[in-house]
Amino acid sequence: MSSTSLLRMEGISKSFFENQVLRNVNLKLEKGEILGLVGENGAGKSTTLRAIMGVQEVRSGRITFEGMDITHMPAHKRARLGIRIVPERARCFPQLTVFENLQMGVYGEQAALKKELDGIYELFPVLRERSGQYANTLSGGEQQQLAIARALVSSPKLLLVDEVSMGLMPKLAAQVFEVLRALNKDKGLTILLVEQNALSSLKISDRGYVLETGNIEIEGLSSDLINDSRVREAYLGS
Repeated sequence: MSSTSLLRMEGISKSFFENQVLRNVNLKLEKGEILGLVGENGAGKSTTLRAIMGVQEVRSGRITFEGMDITHMPAHKRARLGIRIVPERARCFPQLTVFENLQMGVYGEQAALKKELDGIYELFPVLRERSGQYANTLSGGEQQQLAIARALVSSPKLLLVDEVSMGLMPKLAAQVFEVLRALNKDKGLTILLVEQNALSSLKISDRGYVLETGNIEIEGLSSDLINDSRVREAYLGS
């Protein structure tokens, strides 16, 4: 691994009024790995992603990307550095077609879209078939594929994925996890994966962190976390 992590969060705290949702969070992500961030609802997982993306300001601490301090950088500038997010519950543009949704991923830059489109359609064949359909006519699994594809058309360096399995049937969720694994293994894409489905997340991750009420309580190799009695009891049902 390189001496400079792709992403670092150091001493990150965040509050909403009197409610402190992140408490001195320290996290690092190396280039080319999948990092799983697991925890219960309300643990602060999605807030962590939004802080990295710049959608929410942090109260204290420091965030660096490729060695650059981005703590107070606006979200659109972070996006131009190569950070993209797949938001919770897909969040496609319902009144736009599949193709128009993909255009939104590159802010209408046709040359960039054309360069990536064949690869996107190869990865998600159903999107080619549905390219002229409105997003709100797609199934839940298809909308999730569209949300991932929209983030990928800009060739990100870091993909933030928020609760990708939420609302999906187990078979569809498994397919989406397999796509994420393939993006990492075949294309070297670095992924930070936030999931309530701890087992599925840890199975495809290299390392993991367990977040509880805003604190990082456990961290380590995903294989070790799967066999950790604390993790198994709290998140794996055994």
